[in-house]
Amino acid sequence: MAGLQLDRVRKVYDNGQVAVDGATFDIADGELMVLVGPSGCGKSTLLRMIAGLEEITSGTLRIGDRVVNDVAPKDRDIAMVFQSYALYPHMSVAENLAFGLKLRGLPRAEVERRVGEAAAMLCLQDMLGKKPREMSGGQRQRVALGRALVREPAVFLLDEPLSNLDAKLRHSTRTEIARLHQRLGATMVYVTHDQVEAMTLGQRIVVLDAGKVQQIDTPMALYERPANLFVAGFLGSPAMNVLEGELQAADGLRLVLDQGQVPLPGAEVPPSWLGRRVALGVRPEHLLPAEEGLQARVDVVEAVGSEAYLHLDFDGRTLVSRLPPQALPAPGSTLRLRADPAHLHFFDPVGGARLAA
Repeated sequence: MAGLQLDRVRKVYDNGQVAVDGATFDIADGELMVLVGPSGCGKSTLLRMIAGLEEITSGTLRIGDRVVNDVAPKDRDIAMVFQSYALYPHMSVAENLAFGLKLRGLPRAEVERRVGEAAAMLCLQDMLGKKPREMSGGQRQRVALGRALVREPAVFLLDEPLSNLDAKLRHSTRTEIARLHQRLGATMVYVTHDQVEAMTLGQRIVVLDAGKVQQIDTPMALYERPANLFVAGFLGSPAMNVLEGELQAADGLRLVLDQGQVPLPGAEVPPSWLGRRVALGVRPEHLLPAEEGLQARVDVVEAVGSEAYLHLDFDGRTLVSRLPPQALPAPGSTLRLRADPAHLHFFDPVGGARLAA
């Protein structure tokens, strides 16, 4: 296995479009790193540059100790799993798994060993004689994973491999990938637009937007201390509630909005922030019913079993509160809610950066 180093990696197309703008980060040997962001943010382009399928405009890419900017894809010691399964329809599972190894001229005994180990790891032993058309989507995706596994590469690259599966299969296959990584200790780079996949799979996550790296950290660190408004809004479902206003200390700390105000009982901020305009962020699970706080009208109640979401109207602004399954207020009723003072997020409303005390 091997780690990766990206130093100011940039991709500019002939029409002047900047797809990736100065990506700099390291991926440790054996780490599962997830690249996440909305469509068009540059995550797949970045993965394709690591694979050698896209030319790097500037910057340096290392796999292990070797600079690979000008190294052909076949010589980079990587294996890639695509969004489409890309299996040969006329070949059996065993033949699909073995095809690349035979092209490389490996001895028959070695091919059989690797195919057998990959099949056992992915529970494909009983399907080796089947053709792809005889298999479900999840089974075909396992074959695609197995075809990468038998290569025994330095780095695995996975480009949205679960996006063609239904919700149940996505969950089970995601678990299989996590188990596979734990068993192999392999270096993996995983691209997705799905924040749940990113949060559950990644040891660390690179959040991208408009070609730029917004933040790199562990899943919980990203959730609990987002570096800016984009990360705060992108990670978390439902998204973080954000209200913009001026911090004032009359009768206790409060956020004075253009219309209305939000009392913040128990919260403390540096004295220099008073009179300052900020964007206040509160996660839905930290906006809870209380005797004092903002007053909002309940628009919609979504009870989803283990939890419930209240969609609220607060002076024309939409807020969401996440509650445990309990006696819930009726739509149309009013409710007072208090933002947990231990879990408030403050951002610069202009640049979006997190404000540090």
